[in-house]
Amino acid sequence: MIDVLVAGGGPAGLATAVHAALAGLEAVVVEPRTSPVDKACGEGVMPGGVAALRALGVEAEGRDLRGIRYLDGRRSVEAAFRGGTGLGIRRTVLHAALHERARELGVRMVTGKVGAVRQRTDSVSAAGLTARWLVAADGLHSPLRRGLGLDLPGRSPGRYGLRRHYRCAPWTDFVEVHWSAYGEAYVTPVGEELVGVAVLSRSRRGYDEHLAGFPALHAALRGPHASTVRGAGPLRQRVRRRVAGRVLLVGDAAGYVDALTGEGIALALASAGAAVRCLAAGRPADYEGAWQRLTRRHRLLTGALLSFSGSPRTAGLVVPAAARLPAVFTAAVHALQ
Repeated sequence: MIDVLVAGGGPAGLATAVHAALAGLEAVVVEPRTSPVDKACGEGVMPGGVAALRALGVEAEGRDLRGIRYLDGRRSVEAAFRGGTGLGIRRTVLHAALHERARELGVRMVTGKVGAVRQRTDSVSAAGLTARWLVAADGLHSPLRRGLGLDLPGRSPGRYGLRRHYRCAPWTDFVEVHWSAYGEAYVTPVGEELVGVAVLSRSRRGYDEHLAGFPALHAALRGPHASTVRGAGPLRQRVRRRVAGRVLLVGDAAGYVDALTGEGIALALASAGAAVRCLAAGRPADYEGAWQRLTRRHRLLTGALLSFSGSPRTAGLVVPAAARLPAVFTAAVHALQ
């Protein structure tokens, strides 16, 4: 019998399969799309995420990132990462590297969708396969999570993200977060002549309309478009729990606050590792507590920043406050690592 059946072949699902293989478990990934899979993503991996990739034996090319810089058109404040660098990397490059590592370890890939799930006392069946455990890594709007009745209604309208690449030389080795009264723009160098720009907002306006709210950034993006606009949202996803019988939720499927702090990939890798450790130890129920602990700092920091970005008046205070209190800003950046 398969040990771990993984629904979803994105970074969280592939990391789960790699962790399982390294733990001596048989893993099978079910994914309808062919590799590499692209999606709207800021494409900046924090130092903790880079270390997690290396621990999995995954090496991928990208641009070293030294830290995070906040700007609002009049002032800026920055803080370098402590004890390591981040990585600016195209989502497709990261996905391909994880996919190749899973293949190297003997993970079987099945093309298809996971529909109905049937659980028994000692197994779970889905997509025509039977396994001891099923890990749902099927994304932000997880059909498996919804089918299991684990969705919670949102307390407020969620935000939306849009991303496009520009063919131009990066002007910084920091992730730049440009703040305005109505949202943020994230600039991540991902290649020698390639920059990714993601915008986040509660508004569902078009990408160019969003970008016009950052005139200094707009002027710096002189290169031609290097990709089409991709979007995601609403980002906020509340979840009742992350364990339902023999099914565990990892990555974005396990719940999501916002992309504001750029920790999505690092958290996906961490939750994948925690889930597999609990399964390998024969204690799947422990995963809920493990997930709560490893995401607590992220949820608190992201929630606090979101409370400021929620209105034009308070959003305009973020960069001035960070500039006046650089030690606090630096401590926050270090906490994100």
